[in-house]
Amino acid sequence: MAYRLLTEEDTAAFCHKVTAALAQGWRLHGNPAYAYDAANGVMRCAQAVVKEVEGDYAPDLKLADL
Repeated sequence: MAYRLLTEEDTAAFCHKVTAALAQGWRLHGNPAYAYDAANGVMRCAQAVVKEVEGDYAPDLKLADL
């Protein structure tokens, strides 16, 4: 099982990032999170996604390419 945490400013870009992951076979894991980024003055979103994958885990695995 592979795990990714997708994050982005609260714009359409975040929705597109999550939609792209779902189109690639990832599935939502848990609820989205929403928080204020005081350093940059913006709201940020986060959504965990998971995907069943074959093979062994390696730290250099490029999760976005699965």
